[in-house]
Amino acid sequence: MTAAGFRKLALALPGAAEGSHHGVADFRVANKIFATLAYEKDGCGVLLLTPGEQEGMVADAPEIFSPVPNAWGRQGATLVKLAAVKPDILEAALRTAWRRRAPKAPTKP
Repeated sequence: MTAAGFRKLALALPGAAEGSHHGVADFRVANKIFATLAYEKDGCGVLLLTPGEQEGMVADAPEIFSPVPNAWGRQGATLVKLAAVKPDILEAALRTAWRRRAPKAPTKP
């Protein structure tokens, strides 16, 4: 996987748009960031997950996923090693991050 592949998969999610945060490409839904390429120079993308989601992904595939080093990592920001991740795994992980930020479907009265 490459940064271009990460971008393509992120933008394929419903309502996703590319933006920029502090000069770094980010991916948003409903104007809320769900993923970034903040660590692109290190060969990684970043997913904004819950701490529990992060814990599960790191436990399942520590060769692919790891917490971002710092307080953001403790809050669920998760590195994904692009060279190590298969497209289907990345697509599922991006969808998990996207789901956290996507608007909830309205409930019927």
